[in-house]
Amino acid sequence: MSRYASAAACLAGGLALMLSAAAAAQKALPPLPQPSGPAPVPAILQNYKPVTADELKKPGDGDWPMYRRTYDGWGYSPLAEITPANVGQLKMAWTLETGQVEGHEAPPIVVNGVMFVATPGNQVLAIDAKSGDLLWRYKRPIPEDMLLLHPTSRGVGVYGDKVYFAAADAVLVALDAKTGKEVWKTKVEDYTHGYYMTLSPLIADGKVMVGCSGGELGIRGFVAAFDAETGKPVWKTYTVPAPGEPGSDTWPKGDQWKTGGGSVWIMGNYDPATNLAYWGTGNGGPWMGDQRPGDNLFTASVLALDVATGAIKGYHQYHPNESWDWDEVSPPILVDYRHNGRVIHGLVDVARDGYLWELARVDGGKIAFVAGEPFVKQNVFTSLDPKTGRPHVDPARKPGTGKKADFCPSLWGGKDWPPVAYSPKTRLLYIPANDNLCGTSIGEKVSYSPGERFVGATTTLYIAPGADHIGELQAWNLDTGKKVWSHPFANSQLWGPVLATGGGLVFMGGTNDRYFRAFDAATGKVLWQFRTGSGVIGVPVAFAFDGKEYIAVQSGWGVDSARMQARLNLVRPYQFPDVPQGGSIWVFALE
Repeated sequence: MSRYASAAACLAGGLALMLSAAAAAQKALPPLPQPSGPAPVPAILQNYKPVTADELKKPGDGDWPMYRRTYDGWGYSPLAEITPANVGQLKMAWTLETGQVEGHEAPPIVVNGVMFVATPGNQVLAIDAKSGDLLWRYKRPIPEDMLLLHPTSRGVGVYGDKVYFAAADAVLVALDAKTGKEVWKTKVEDYTHGYYMTLSPLIADGKVMVGCSGGELGIRGFVAAFDAETGKPVWKTYTVPAPGEPGSDTWPKGDQWKTGGGSVWIMGNYDPATNLAYWGTGNGGPWMGDQRPGDNLFTASVLALDVATGAIKGYHQYHPNESWDWDEVSPPILVDYRHNGRVIHGLVDVARDGYLWELARVDGGKIAFVAGEPFVKQNVFTSLDPKTGRPHVDPARKPGTGKKADFCPSLWGGKDWPPVAYSPKTRLLYIPANDNLCGTSIGEKVSYSPGERFVGATTTLYIAPGADHIGELQAWNLDTGKKVWSHPFANSQLWGPVLATGGGLVFMGGTNDRYFRAFDAATGKVLWQFRTGSGVIGVPVAFAFDGKEYIAVQSGWGVDSARMQARLNLVRPYQFPDVPQGGSIWVFALE
């Protein structure tokens, strides 16, 4: 045996003895002690007060109890301690990593000093809103065989002593707000057939309402209501009618309605005075309209639903026979505005099709068209019918099966899911827009198979020639229908939900430079910015505790913001910086 072989044998023998000794030592060690009985409930949770229906209708100034704080969808907080004069003194109060990657899009929901945050990975966190201490964590496994095209959550709902979570695998879960333990859960739909959930539940009239995503997987969209106390189903309203139901004559004969799309992506807005909820609906399935001739109600629409029964009381379809993947993910906000000298009890939507739609709430739940105006580069609609708002479409800009078309805005639209904000103080609407993005699409025949992609289209993305920016925060005066100011971003798309405050500020992230910013609400001037570890695509909120105002937001780039970034880097390599993933919650306050 050589000296090298001898040395190797000695080393191997020594290693074996070490491993044997380590194993023996482990066997000799006593097991780690495990706590017995339920975990103690922190004092802040012991004092947690049930959230009442009246508090949801009119939240306290310091609370943020639902997706956009109030049922009207404004995304506005009346808190006014932080102003243009002092926002430069805003500092981090605390931060907390979520342990998850992918797109963190949900708002921190804050009531009674407790923050409830939904994240990707089917996770809900309860946190002491003042200190940042983690109070409890809930996590539901995502099935391994699930095709989850949008791995995110847009928030939880709170009511009574429960927290309601729309899990990705199409299961609605009610959690005990004090412990995070499941109180009940109910199956909303079958995830193996392409159904999944991303939205925050809408809670009103003693019901929890949700809808399902999956328009690219051949689902039949719907909104469903469940009893808030028991989880038992109350009603279910499909966004694609069956034969014989109102609107069914806008679909071809046969079974296409069964896979017609009409996803529901975002929590609806609600009018307590009429007990009507307004929901946006998605694209048709498959994508090419020539494969499903007709207007295809109620895709790419807003629906007014009777919360008591689920009945459709009114609707407005933004673009019939949807063929561009411009599903209308967002519901319109409920806001009164002036038009031609009269006050309109309005619905205002900033749509993926690139138009700002001014609608009216009419007696009985009907929805009337008032006006429409493009807010980004749009070359598909040549005009709108002045009475109905129905677009006149340039046929050359409409893709089809075997027919390639070039159109603006791109398939991600002029504004995707990130919500607008409205300030009653400035009477301005703040829009996180993506301008100067266009694309092409061409269709092909596609067959339906449960739980698999049902798109039938090949797409591209490009930047309009001569464009000097893409992302753009816009401010519009609804009374005049005119843009008041804008803040462009030359080298970034914009995926930033907007917060408006009573202090005269607008907060927004959404850019690939990872900054979270404060703007002067009246002028659009950037007054403060803070760089986080990832891109900020979460919904920002304002809350107060012990009389002190805080601003909170989730950071965590991913999903569509990352997919658009990848496409842009094919168009202009190295111009758009890579954005690291990794979720965290950031809370700010004045020094």
